[in-house]
Amino acid sequence: MAFVPMDDRDGWIWVDGDFVPWREAKTHVLTHALHYGSSVFEGERMYSGRIFKLTEHTERLHRSAQLLDFEIPFSVAEIDEACKATCERMGLEDCYVRPVAFRGPEQVSVSAFNTRTHVAIAVWDWPSYFDPETKAKGIRLEWSKWRRPDPETAPSAAKAAGLYMICTLSKMAAEKRGYADAMMLDWRGYVAEATGANVFFVQDGVIHTPPIDAILDGITRQTVIAMAQAKGIEVQVRYIRPEELSGFTECFLTGTAAEVTPVAEIGEYRFTPGALSLGLMEDYGRLVRGLR
Repeated sequence: MAFVPMDDRDGWIWVDGDFVPWREAKTHVLTHALHYGSSVFEGERMYSGRIFKLTEHTERLHRSAQLLDFEIPFSVAEIDEACKATCERMGLEDCYVRPVAFRGPEQVSVSAFNTRTHVAIAVWDWPSYFDPETKAKGIRLEWSKWRRPDPETAPSAAKAAGLYMICTLSKMAAEKRGYADAMMLDWRGYVAEATGANVFFVQDGVIHTPPIDAILDGITRQTVIAMAQAKGIEVQVRYIRPEELSGFTECFLTGTAAEVTPVAEIGEYRFTPGALSLGLMEDYGRLVRGLR
């Protein structure tokens, strides 16, 4: 598939309550968010005409903005409807949905009292985050040199653009070396998450996953935990030391983009996609498509 720049496409983007032609949806180079990271966003997927967990995503968008001390000028219900309307305007029923809220160009300084909060929603076709054939076999990850921040040093519970700088650095470094992604530790040295997905491990039929004090509490993560528990699978939310990975037999990632993706390798540790992770991958696919 030929590469098409994101700013040179046909279609429409919802901006501050109105639809704007795709190529005209621009903001000024002195936008506060560009200089100081004052932006929050969501990543959502529409399957067969339905955006999965739409309201939960929009509610988190509002919470993220509150953590960055700004208020989104549209209600949860208004943003929900705008997301649906944007998909309809674009004629898409299976797509990626990206709402973003950010401080504008009204003031460029560390202080931002005079800025206005802007909101935009764009949607586009986006196939599987990882190659489907590779995904079933399990993807390869390396260890990132960057660590997730202490929540006392950054608003780590927010899905904030600035917090993804180390994720970009980690993923690009991994891809340069032939890996699909990178696994990050938290500031204490415990296993945290991948650059854009949460992580789960399996040992003797029990799922283990890190607590949310150092990671984004992913909506897909919450969904998969509930799915596993509904099937009678025990889920332990606990701190995991890197050396414990030698005792786990399966590993998988979860996220809106990643969905449920088995992992075959994290650094020196190896895993084999098995019945539990592959079963949850299939179950999740059926759930988001309304087949169960």
